[in-house]
Amino acid sequence: MKVKMNVQTAYHGDLLRAGKVYEIDEATAKRWIASKIAVAVED
Repeated sequence: MKVKMNVQTAYHGDLLRAGKVYEIDEATAKRWIASKIAVAVED
């Protein structure tokens, strides 16, 4: 699932920057969207 980050965070040893779009697993993406650290992006 693609998400656009609202904050900078580390994920599996990678640095995910705010404002950029990343592909992550759906379960993690749903948690991040619910906690407002990321927003869903359409393909």
